[in-house]
Amino acid sequence: MDILTVLPSSFGYVIFTYLYSWVMLGYLAVKVGGARKKYDVKYPTMYSDKEQVFNCIQRAHQNTLEVYPQWLVFQTIAALVYPLSASVLGAIWVTSRFSYAWGYYTGDPAKRMNGAYGYIGYFGVILLSISVALQLLGVF
Repeated sequence: MDILTVLPSSFGYVIFTYLYSWVMLGYLAVKVGGARKKYDVKYPTMYSDKEQVFNCIQRAHQNTLEVYPQWLVFQTIAALVYPLSASVLGAIWVTSRFSYAWGYYTGDPAKRMNGAYGYIGYFGVILLSISVALQLLGVF
């Protein structure tokens, strides 16, 4: 069985969404690395006792890593049946993580909420995943 015959043809958009998320994670990681040098926070120290801005930069990355596995699962389930919708929702979520981080990078944690629109993408793929589950169970 060839995977290209099993997946929907528009699943390619989903793959590009995954690649976009990879770029986003790399960007956030590089920002933490730069902040470690700038604020002299040595490994394996996760947070600084002195530098609030470093902690904000670190939290933006850490929070994204905390939610990323769940997003990947729901993104994949949704994309198997709704590849275009999942791709759009995924792109919204990934883009929101940049906005979230840039807000956090200001040193004012409240500005992380600039990325709150990402919940549209996150909850969107969860709802699509529920739809897939109900379809598989024959509910509709």
